Amino acid sequence: MDAQKVDMFLMTNSSKLPASHIPIIRDRLLDMDESKLIYLQTCDFKDPTIILIISVFLGSLGIDRFLIGDVALGVGKLVTLGGCGIWMIIDWFLIMDATKKKNQEQLQNILMF
Repeated sequence: MDAQKVDMFLMTNSSKLPASHIPIIRDRLLDMDESKLIYLQTCDFKDPTIILIISVFLGSLGIDRFLIGDVALGVGKLVTLGGCGIWMIIDWFLIMDATKKKNQEQLQNILMF
């Protein structure tokens, strides 16, 4: 893929991906076929900041985990009401990294497709 398109993609989505993996992602995008570009452009990454805000207000119901695709953890939080509040507070510190990891997994699936 063209370096300009890769840089544009990374500028718009770097805050939604783990910072430590950006150079690796850049190299993989440069090696990617142009035919996969449409899949890459239609990919909808979750914004970690929005998920954190949802976690603060609706974390005891597990909505944050449902949104990023962790259904089992979402059900666990829902049943225990956020682990009596403890799990909810711990998730305030972990949910942004979990969201970035899920976004990276989604990107890897597109690159392998």
